[in-house]
Amino acid sequence: MSAPARRRLILASASPARLELLKQAGLDPHVIVSGVDEDALSAPTPGDLARILAEAKASVVARKGAAEGAIVIGCDSVLELDGEALGKPADEAEATARWKQMRGREGVLQTGHCVIDTATDRDTSATASTTVRFGEPTDAEIAAYVATGEPLHVAGAFTLDGRAAPFIDGIDGDHGNVIGLSLPLLRRLLREVGVEITDLWV
Repeated sequence: MSAPARRRLILASASPARLELLKQAGLDPHVIVSGVDEDALSAPTPGDLARILAEAKASVVARKGAAEGAIVIGCDSVLELDGEALGKPADEAEATARWKQMRGREGVLQTGHCVIDTATDRDTSATASTTVRFGEPTDAEIAAYVATGEPLHVAGAFTLDGRAAPFIDGIDGDHGNVIGLSLPLLRRLLREVGVEITDLWV
């Protein structure tokens, strides 16, 4: 008797970091970008906003014909600092100001996760939170980092797996969550919709 066919997995995110995290964990998702207007959504707290954005991305992709019968994962990250939700900076000036605001302080990286099984219409969502302790880069270091363009493409104007790593003194929580996706949380959410992550391994 042959084994059942492995379920198709879709990542509703353009983030190369999220895709790489999933591949490193033995998964091989197809990417379909949602096109959701992130600025059009709001929520009472940064954690709620991250979850609502993830739900919106996953639900848009789940309704596409290409997602029929697949498991869809949606994610979105914001940095919570002083009670505000900080996404991707609009330009280099904002990225520079953001780093001068963050250095020497702590922020909370909030990543919303949503899983939808389009075969059963079961869905679930949650937010993972990781405290980030920022170092104290000099003005010259900040200028050099911003000039690379990296902070313009990531929530909070930094990433733990890139050029900003030397400016992060430490984290309290899930390392992957700061990069863009919490694998332990994903495993729990998959189980909630009746799917074992080990059954998705390639």
